[in-house]
Amino acid sequence: MITLPAPGKVNLYLRVTGRRPDGYHLLETAFQFLDLCDAISLSDRADGRIEVAAVPGVALEQDLCLRAARALQAIAPGRGAEIQVDKRIPIGAGLGGGSSDAATVLHGLDRLWGLGLGTERLAAIGLGLGADVPVFVRGRAAWAGGIGEVLEPTDSFPEPYYLLLDPGVVVSTRTIFEAPELTRDSPALRIRAPSSADAVNDCLPVVEARFPEVSAARAWLSRYGEARMSGTGAALFLAVAGREEAERIREQVPAPWRAWVVRGLNGSPLLDALAAEARPGGA
Repeated sequence: MITLPAPGKVNLYLRVTGRRPDGYHLLETAFQFLDLCDAISLSDRADGRIEVAAVPGVALEQDLCLRAARALQAIAPGRGAEIQVDKRIPIGAGLGGGSSDAATVLHGLDRLWGLGLGTERLAAIGLGLGADVPVFVRGRAAWAGGIGEVLEPTDSFPEPYYLLLDPGVVVSTRTIFEAPELTRDSPALRIRAPSSADAVNDCLPVVEARFPEVSAARAWLSRYGEARMSGTGAALFLAVAGREEAERIREQVPAPWRAWVVRGLNGSPLLDALAAEARPGGA
């Protein structure tokens, strides 16, 4: 059995620049990883079955871990696996937990089954599962375009501590992108500067109008600085000077909201764990 992390992410900004004829939206965004991770445990099965332990709030037929395992099983017929997810990233919060879980399953089963497919092939398989999966497979912070799959890796983002705030509502990405009032013609940024005034999240007005809890939480967090929303929400994040300041803010977060002190990372903890697994003795 192997156990690997599946990190969350934040979108440092998110601009919707157009819409394709097939309905997918064209985006300009920037991804950065978080050290808030789900934990994925994988073990081999001799009977060729894929078994995924149920995750509360996730329908089995929509479970990206199951879909990822089946996608690899199509390449390696007869191989089976037992998959368990220790879910720590909130669901429906715009933190990419489902996509990250899928990427970790792809890497983990590739390692467990000895397939040796390589990062680029795994990323191509991941794209068939969701537009965010390739960035987690590749494991580097990145500028992104297209539907989120055209990636330009970067190590240039600051890696601050964030106060991450979950208002406790589940936001459907599909619902937000189908909203008639969503801005779909934002111009692309001429200068990539995710902390600038132009680096907005076009989904924020739609989410706040439909989920007053998000609006209230952002107003509260904005007392301490520039509070931003990740992806299609509902999670909010605030870059702070250090862990001590983040902990001070976290202690004041009112119930029933949940909050974490996390670190922004330009390299994925998953790739670090895979490298450690590959070393003699697994460490």
